[in-house]
Amino acid sequence: MEPVIAIAIGVLTGSGVWLVLRPRTFQVIVGLSLISYAVNLFIFSMGRLKVGAPTFTGGAGASALADPTPQALVLTAIVISFAMTALLLVVTIASRGLTGSDHVDGREDGL
Repeated sequence: MEPVIAIAIGVLTGSGVWLVLRPRTFQVIVGLSLISYAVNLFIFSMGRLKVGAPTFTGGAGASALADPTPQALVLTAIVISFAMTALLLVVTIASRGLTGSDHVDGREDGL
């Protein structure tokens, strides 16, 4: 299970970095979203991946439980990334209206 998660984190990070380096603003926003998904997976995997383990039970030992802290952190990060994506989209739409271009630097020629 761990190699699959590691490969998924690597693919999401690589794709996100590649999209962040693109010249159009929508590609940058999608790239930032992919990077945030990769970070969420990384944080979630730091809580030790356990299939079918409950987060809290009354009499079980600490080794039988899944760590709830990474789950709470990922849930918070999802909400924050959603709000940041919405803010970036609004800023992008306003920038497109002011400059008439959706390039990151506002110029079509790239010079």
